[in-house]
Amino acid sequence: MDEKVVIQQKPPKSPVAAAILSAIFPGLGALYNGLITKGVLYIVIFAGLISIQDSPGGQPFKALILAGFYLFQIVEAINNAKSINLAAAGLKADGPAQAEFLPEILPSGSIFWGAVLMVIGILSILANFDVVRWETLWDFWPAAVIVIGLKLVFDSVTRAKNGK
Repeated sequence: MDEKVVIQQKPPKSPVAAAILSAIFPGLGALYNGLITKGVLYIVIFAGLISIQDSPGGQPFKALILAGFYLFQIVEAINNAKSINLAAAGLKADGPAQAEFLPEILPSGSIFWGAVLMVIGILSILANFDVVRWETLWDFWPAAVIVIGLKLVFDSVTRAKNGK
């Protein structure tokens, strides 16, 4: 007369709590999820985006970047909480938090996006020290679109030649 009692455990992280904390202050959702480095990085990015809002020029782009980052980090906290719950249940986590729970090194084969981010960072630092002007930088945004388009075409042609 053995009866099996199934006790359903509460998931380790609540996606709703992560979203609410991220909405209160960017980075708190990542800290709640146990992603300390990411949480601190998000707080620093948020502080930097707030501080550049008063500088002349670049509006409304600076405001749109701030709003985009704010929404991104909320969605990221929700996805990370879901991935943590899946990993705790022994299932394969999909999405951005996969690498933190199921270590797997996958070769990307391209350094393009890393180089793009470094160029944006260098130009932003130069603009902050008035070496170049924000207004001048915004005049060249079509060149970035052209470079990204060329990269996508090159990748497509490379895949077609390799039969992928």
